[in-house]
Amino acid sequence: MQHPRFNHVFLQNNSFHIPKRVQFSVLPQSSYIPVPLSSFSQFRGSKFLECKCASEKVSESFERDRGQEFEPEPNQIVKQKKASIVDILKQSNSILPHVVLASTIMALVYPPSFTWFTSRYYAPALGFLMFAVGVNSSEKDFIEAFKRPDAIFTGYVGQFVVKPLLGYIFGIIVVTVFGLPTPLGAGIMLVSCVSGAQLSNYATFFTDPPLAPLSIVMTSLSTATAVFVTPMLSLLLIGKRLPVDVVGMVSSILQIVIAPITAGLLLNRLFPRLCEAMRPFLPPLFVLDTTCVGAPLAINIISVLSPFGLTVSLLIVAFHLSAFIAGYFLSGSLFHKAPNVKALQRTLSFETGMQSSLLALALANRFFQDPLVSVPPAISTVIMSLMGFALVMIWAKKKE
Repeated sequence: MQHPRFNHVFLQNNSFHIPKRVQFSVLPQSSYIPVPLSSFSQFRGSKFLECKCASEKVSESFERDRGQEFEPEPNQIVKQKKASIVDILKQSNSILPHVVLASTIMALVYPPSFTWFTSRYYAPALGFLMFAVGVNSSEKDFIEAFKRPDAIFTGYVGQFVVKPLLGYIFGIIVVTVFGLPTPLGAGIMLVSCVSGAQLSNYATFFTDPPLAPLSIVMTSLSTATAVFVTPMLSLLLIGKRLPVDVVGMVSSILQIVIAPITAGLLLNRLFPRLCEAMRPFLPPLFVLDTTCVGAPLAINIISVLSPFGLTVSLLIVAFHLSAFIAGYFLSGSLFHKAPNVKALQRTLSFETGMQSSLLALALANRFFQDPLVSVPPAISTVIMSLMGFALVMIWAKKKE
């Protein structure tokens, strides 16, 4: 019988009946749903309607449960924020090339910003870098490093054989090809005669942390023997024997390398939780420490901005680039069967391409009367840092 206001239907066995209300089996007994007749023009069975009603009810329940399940708690948000801050501190190393470049520009534009940073601050600045490496290492790492005498010897050959040969070649090019004053060629040769730079240890620590102790051993060995090797090489290449202060060199090794690394290792052994809390803050402090690389450039600004300054800078770039490449392929040819050959190549490339330009600058200022000899070491300090940390960023991204 037809209702006075609505045309109701009940679908059962595909036949039409006209009751007053429609009751579905999927709903509670007390639930009745009036369905207008016009809404059934596109349907031909009761199962579709039952599924649709049930799916709407289930979907509403699911949406409500899903919102409750994934709602973040306040303490979780705080933890995420704290983690992001720690990550930012750890990733501050990525701006090292930019810091070195900014330091270089500042030294050229406004030299007084760095002239206060004299040589008496070099030892504490470099010592902090070694302390950071010690905090992130253990004595077992150094024991393992001494088990690689072949790699240590290869690094030594790169420092005192390959690099002096390159220095001699570029020193000759300065004088014979470009017709520049002889003291500039002597300055490039002097840069090639000194020991490895402590910055190479930290560069290795950024790219291949397990090999940082090996890099430290190689640099320490070249620095310790530089008291004898550097005067011999300077006599052979430049024709002048430099009376290097043996006591002063040993004291420098103790202050810059041995003591800071030992302090970091002991702190890591005795107070591991303190070191764990310190580690996120070491990279930004290292970035701050690196800003001093512009000081040698600012102190020798007059010679650097001279007419031959650009030519010498380009030759210094070519010298360091050749040393980086030579160290990389030399180690690759000797250790091509090693399981960590790529890491060894990067480590020995840093060891060969980066040297103690500050030591060369100190020797030039003390034992050479011509101030032009100190120009290549001053430029080398900045160029070496820029190129070394640029390689750090490139190789670190490739590893990721």
